Amino acid sequence: MTGTTRSSHDLDPRRRKLLFRSWHRGMRETDLILGSFADARIDALTEAELDQYEGLLDIPDTVLLPSITGEQPVPDRLQSEILQKIVAFRQAMTFR
Repeated sequence: MTGTTRSSHDLDPRRRKLLFRSWHRGMRETDLILGSFADARIDALTEAELDQYEGLLDIPDTVLLPSITGEQPVPDRLQSEILQKIVAFRQAMTFR
């Protein structure tokens, strides 16, 4: 089961793949953050942002999650506009 709330039928193959990968990371916490971000924003990302996002999905959860949540500073190699958008999105998320 995924947590996705959006259909991927209107997405191009690359965005479809990234949406799926966002919800199937391994750590549920990362799935929830990246999957929710992808649900909300994947269709509006530019090609450059998609490149950056695709690169972030290759980063292990144990490295990426603490950077997104602010538990650890973001390593220089992860600094990107898309990561800033994800961090801002996560800060705006409300969990019930």
